[in-house]
Amino acid sequence: MKIDRKEKVVLGGLPQKIHIKSLDEQNPVLLFLHGGPGVCNRHGIITQHADLLDTFTIVAWDQRGSGGSYKGATPETLTIERLTDDAHELVLWLCKEFHKDKVFIIGGSWGSELGTWLAYRYPDHIAAYVGFGQVVNGAKNEEISYRFALDAARSAGDTKSVKKLEELGAPVIGVYKGGYKGMMVQRNIMMKYGGYSQSKEKRSYFRSMVVPMLFSGEYSLSDLWGVAKGHSYVLEVMWPEVGRTDFPKTCTKFEVPYFIFDGRLDKNTPAELVEDYFNLIEAPKKELIWFDASGHNPMNDEPDKFKTLLRQRLMEIRESEKNTCRI
Repeated sequence: MKIDRKEKVVLGGLPQKIHIKSLDEQNPVLLFLHGGPGVCNRHGIITQHADLLDTFTIVAWDQRGSGGSYKGATPETLTIERLTDDAHELVLWLCKEFHKDKVFIIGGSWGSELGTWLAYRYPDHIAAYVGFGQVVNGAKNEEISYRFALDAARSAGDTKSVKKLEELGAPVIGVYKGGYKGMMVQRNIMMKYGGYSQSKEKRSYFRSMVVPMLFSGEYSLSDLWGVAKGHSYVLEVMWPEVGRTDFPKTCTKFEVPYFIFDGRLDKNTPAELVEDYFNLIEAPKKELIWFDASGHNPMNDEPDKFKTLLRQRLMEIRESEKNTCRI
């Protein structure tokens, strides 16, 4: 039976919006964990990647404080622990709703951090984890990303950008002077010089992220209000904790298959941190797949390769467990 429904599910006491789409509810469930924190991606998942419906039941979720889940999120509840618990509650709800023992999870950028914590803390109902734009260490992440933007601007003779970055200063434990506003100074310059993507269309935060949201038709007016208010609110509150992330010291042993699909050219969550972390990981199955022409989001930069490999790897997991559990 086909499914295409938007609804709110109560997670951690807060109604949170999801969009479920499926061509066959017997298909395995694939839950997307968006980035930011606070940057919704329902529009991209449901529209740009609808071809995945040939294999999966897709679930896109506005996390606490974001988009359709903006109302009622207080600073006290915007923590990594609470969002991880929200994600776990959603996994349990999806398992019950679709009569599954396990679901697949995939997360990009901050979503890779949330997904890593989810797979680490609550493995029982996770069939496999896939991360891209993989977060490794918050402080080192921002040090490398800031230096890339500054060096690129200097090489280009972009004195205006150099001045902005020098006035901003290097981040301290991942946090920029001025919080969210300071981070956006760095991110805009980093994107300008291809640290997010080599595509010229994706070198502007507004053109690559804001415009697609507005014209997607995915969000209601109240959702868009939540998008506008939530992205800076959530990031401002949560970023100091995100900046202290150090997965090589905290999360290396997993009870679920752990895949990283990463872009070689990523300077948003720098690719050079990924391989050393991957080598520390212990899991029933693990694989690091590089996308040589991709930046922060290989699912968008090299979509055919990404989705072909995603189907192959996850359906292999499903096949291997078909006699022991429902996926």
